[in-house]
Amino acid sequence: MYLIYNALQPKRRLPIYQPNMVNAELVDSTLQHVKKYHRIADFSLLNQNGDTITQENYRDKIYVADFFFTTCPTICPIMTANLVEVQAALADDPEVLLLSHSVTPEIDSVAQLKKYAIENGVNDAKWNLVTGDKEQIYELARKSYLAVQEDGDGGPFDMIHTENFILVDKQRRIRGFYDGTKEEEMDRLLSDIEILKNSEEEK
Repeated sequence: MYLIYNALQPKRRLPIYQPNMVNAELVDSTLQHVKKYHRIADFSLLNQNGDTITQENYRDKIYVADFFFTTCPTICPIMTANLVEVQAALADDPEVLLLSHSVTPEIDSVAQLKKYAIENGVNDAKWNLVTGDKEQIYELARKSYLAVQEDGDGGPFDMIHTENFILVDKQRRIRGFYDGTKEEEMDRLLSDIEILKNSEEEK
């Protein structure tokens, strides 16, 4: 009976997040009304090895994105430690990658990112820590990943990053948000990655 019951249950599908579904504080005002067709924009940034990383490096990949800075004393160390655990769980899965954007690129040089990567056990083949033009990172955060708050005190492109990890599918659509400070949320993230991999719309 259990097998029959399971066979009759519809497969769980992940939502496809649009800007109008996300907390307005995290979304650029020009997009808050958008209800469909949202995708991550093209980008070009430098990783911890000084390599240029673009959307092409993530073509046909599922990936987890976040925003951080290397000198953050509060939530970033916890988020990084949790993402290291995700990296370990996905070590043998070439279909899934990680992407962390610095919100203080003026501080987080390539050398600084490399130091942080080494100290935290980042696998270069799996996980890119990226820096670059602050305006581009700000626009990615607010207009693509819907993941950071504005900070009007320090300049037009200042950002207050959140604890969110963002799950992106092979079509560059947002499929989930996860609290990067909570271990149980990493279990949900890994479970959702498996759902995404097995989803017919991803094949």
